[in-house]
Amino acid sequence: MQAARGTSVADVEPAETASRRARLLFLAIALTAYAADQVTKAIALEKLDGRGDVRFIGEVLQFRLTFNPGAAFSTGTEFTPVLTCVAIAAVLVVLWFARKVGSLAWGAALGFLLAGILGNLTDRIVREPGAFHGHVIDFLKLPNWPIFNVADICINVAAGLIVIQAIRGIRLDGARVSESEATE
Repeated sequence: MQAARGTSVADVEPAETASRRARLLFLAIALTAYAADQVTKAIALEKLDGRGDVRFIGEVLQFRLTFNPGAAFSTGTEFTPVLTCVAIAAVLVVLWFARKVGSLAWGAALGFLLAGILGNLTDRIVREPGAFHGHVIDFLKLPNWPIFNVADICINVAAGLIVIQAIRGIRLDGARVSESEATE
C-alpha cells in the first residue's frame, strides 16, 4: 500500500489495526517491564541484603538495597497508605486510557507507566511492614541521585514519551492535533 503524497503509511493504516497493535505493544511492555522490576527486586533482596554499596560500573552505578516507605526522593514517608490508594487509582486511569490507545508511541508510554506504577504498588501491598504500608525496594545508585529501581525508570521513560507525543501533537488515538485544537 502506497501512501498519498504528504501522508505516511501509518496515516492510511486502518484505525482498528493501529489500535490493536498499540494495545498489544502496551500489554507487552507492561508485562515485560513489570516482570523485570519484580525479578530485579527479588535478586536485590537475595544478593544485597546486609551488604553495603556494591560497585557495578565504578562510581557511576552501584547497588545498595534500601526500603522506601515514601514517594520519590523518600518524601511523604508518613503517607504510605495514601500513596498506595493514589497508585491504585493511577493504575485504573492508565487502564482506562489504554482502551483508547491508537498510537504505538502512546501504547509504549502507557505500558511503561503501568509497569512502573504496578511495580511500586506491588511493594506497597505485599512488602513489610504490611499491606498498604509496605516499603518499596530500591537498589540502583547513581552519584548525587536518590536510590531507585526499574519501576522508577519505567515511570520516567513513560513521562518522556508522553512529553514527546504532546510536543508532536499526537493524541492518544494516534491522530494529530489540528491547528484549531492547538490554538484553543
